[in-house]
Amino acid sequence: MPKIAILPQHLANKIAAGEVIERPASVVKELLENSIDSGAQDIQIDIEDGGKKLIQITDNGSGIDQEDLVLAVTPHATSKIKTDDDLFAISSFGFRGEALASIASVSQMEITSCTSDNHEGAKLEITGPEIDAPIPAGAKKGTVISVRNLFYNTPARRKFLRTTNTEMSHISEQFTRIAMANPSIHLTLTHNGRTLHDLAANQPLRERIGKLFSRDLTDNLIPIHRNDRDIEISGLIAPPQHSRVNTQWQYIFLNNRYIRDRFIGHAIKESYRGLMEINRSPIVFLFIQIAPDQVDVNVHPAKAEVRFADSNAVHSQVLAAIRDKLLSSDYKVKLNLEHAEDKNEESDSQTKGDRQEKTRQAMVDFFKNNSPNTTPSSQHAVIPKPSHFTQQAEPVTHHSQQPKIINNVDVSEDDETIMDKTSQQPRDVLFSEMPVSQIDYIQIHNSYLVTETDEGLMIVDQHALHERYMFEQLWQQSTKGPLESQRCLIPETLDVTEEQMACLQDSSDLMEKLGIIVEQFGPKTVAIQGFPILLDKLSPKDFLADLLDLLIEQVGHVSQEQAMHKILDMMSCKAAIKAGDSLTPQEIKELLIKKDQVERSNNCPHGRPTSVHLSLKQLEKEFKRT
Repeated sequence: MPKIAILPQHLANKIAAGEVIERPASVVKELLENSIDSGAQDIQIDIEDGGKKLIQITDNGSGIDQEDLVLAVTPHATSKIKTDDDLFAISSFGFRGEALASIASVSQMEITSCTSDNHEGAKLEITGPEIDAPIPAGAKKGTVISVRNLFYNTPARRKFLRTTNTEMSHISEQFTRIAMANPSIHLTLTHNGRTLHDLAANQPLRERIGKLFSRDLTDNLIPIHRNDRDIEISGLIAPPQHSRVNTQWQYIFLNNRYIRDRFIGHAIKESYRGLMEINRSPIVFLFIQIAPDQVDVNVHPAKAEVRFADSNAVHSQVLAAIRDKLLSSDYKVKLNLEHAEDKNEESDSQTKGDRQEKTRQAMVDFFKNNSPNTTPSSQHAVIPKPSHFTQQAEPVTHHSQQPKIINNVDVSEDDETIMDKTSQQPRDVLFSEMPVSQIDYIQIHNSYLVTETDEGLMIVDQHALHERYMFEQLWQQSTKGPLESQRCLIPETLDVTEEQMACLQDSSDLMEKLGIIVEQFGPKTVAIQGFPILLDKLSPKDFLADLLDLLIEQVGHVSQEQAMHKILDMMSCKAAIKAGDSLTPQEIKELLIKKDQVERSNNCPHGRPTSVHLSLKQLEKEFKRT
C-alpha cells in the first residue's frame, strides 16, 4: 500500500473545486454572493461564450485591501466567521473561504479592487499554482473579478461542459434566483455584449418577477403572508389553474438564500392537494425568514440544502400560509377538479367515498337481470332496444326512422316521449330494469365505460385507453418522419426565459420532428407558426410552455430515445379524452374498437391499466350465487 502523504495545495484546491464549481453557473453564483456580502448595490455580470471564455463580475461593494488580496484566494480564508458560535448563526452567503481559491485553481483569474479608504486600487493575477504579489492599479471603489478559460487546466472537466446556449441558460437561472432574493440591488447581465437583463434597484417583487419571467405570469400571482412561531412566510403564489409539469417553477428562499428542501416541497404540494391535477406542480415564489441559529446552512457544498432545528414547524407554517390563502380567496371557485364541466352530474362538494358508493350501486343495479317486459312504473320508464319494439304486447306507434340514442341506449321517439311524461332525465333511468343482454355499453361518471364480454364484463378507463391509442399513433408517425403539422392561422406568442430560449435553439431538430414550428418574435418572445395536426385540440402556447419545462428537466439526464418517449407521453396525455368528458355513443363505440387496434392496449404509456375485467364467476361470488 502506498504511503500516506499530504496533497499539494493546488491539487487539494482542484478537488475542492470539483465539489463547489460544477459549471460556469457555479462561478457566477459564488462571485455574485460575495459581491452581495460586500454590500454592493450595483452589480454588473458580463459573460462570453456561456462563461467558458469569460465571467466578469463588477460591483461597488466595500472592496478588498491590497494586503488581503492574496489571502482572499487562499483556502479557508474568510472575513465572515471567526468563532464556533458564528458557524451556527450564519447570516452571510459565503463563509467557508473555499470559493475564490477553488475558482482560481481551475481558471485564469484576475482581481482588481479598491476600498473607500484608499485612493488607489490593487490588482492580483493568478494563472497557475503560484500566486504573484498584487500590484497597484487604478480602480473605482469596489471589486472586479475576471475568470477566463474555465477548466483550461482540467480538460477532463471541461469536456463535460455543454453547448454555449445550455451553459448560458444555467447562468441565467442562477442570476434569476439571486435577483429575486435581492430586489433592492441594481443587477445587469450581458452575454457576448448583448444585455439580457437590466434590473432597476428597489423593484417590488412582483415587478422583478415580471421582468425575469413574463407579465402574464405576474398578473395572476396571489400575495401571501404569515408570521407565527418566529417564522415569517411571504411571497407570491399562482392559482392552481396556472400549474406546470414539474417543480422548476417553485422558488424557495430561506433568509434570502435559494434552497431546496423536501419538507417545504412536500408542504407546497399538500397545500394544493385536491385543487389541481395530481401530476401537476404549482408555481410558487416563497420567502421564509427564520432566526439564523434555527437553521444549519453548512450541510451542502453549494449551500443549496439546509437543516432546520424544527422542520415540522416550518412545514406546518408553509402549508398553512398557502392553503389558508387559497381557500379564503375567490380563486378556489375556479379550481379545476377533473369533473368541473359536469357540474349537473356531481357537485364540487361530493367526497371520494360518495362517488365510490354511487359507482358500486350503479354496477349492482346494472347487472340485476330483470325481465325486459317489466311494466314501467309511474316513476321510471323502461327503454327497450329497438329490436324488441315489434314484440311489445301493448300497442306502440312505430316509426321508420332510426331510433335515437339516449345515455348510450337506443330508444325510439315514443320512448323518449314516455320519458318526458314521467319527468325523468335520461341519466335517471334505472338500469336495474334492463337485462344485461340488452345493453352494449354504458358510461358512468363520465369517466369509465362498461361493456359485456364473453367471460363477464370489462370496465375501461376512457382517458387511459385513449392515451395509449394517441401514444401509439404519435410514436408510429415519429418513426417515419416529422409529425404532420399545420400552419397556425393566427400564430400564438409565448414569453420565455433565457433558459427556455436557449433550450429552443438547442432543440430545433427535435421541434421539427414534433411538427412544432417556432420562430423568435422578440428578445424574450417566440411565435408558434405551426403545430401537430394530432394535437389540434390543444392550446399551442400552453403545450409549448410545458414542453420546454420537460425538455429543460431532461437535458443531460436521459438518452434521446428516452426523452422522445417522455415527450410523446406528455403529448398523448394532453390530447387524450379526459376523465369527466361526456362521450357520444359513437365516440364510445370508436374508443372501444380502438382497444383491439393498438399494441399494449392493456396499459397506458405510464403503466396504469386501461381496463379491468370481471368474470361471471367473480360476479356470481359477489352476488352470493355460488
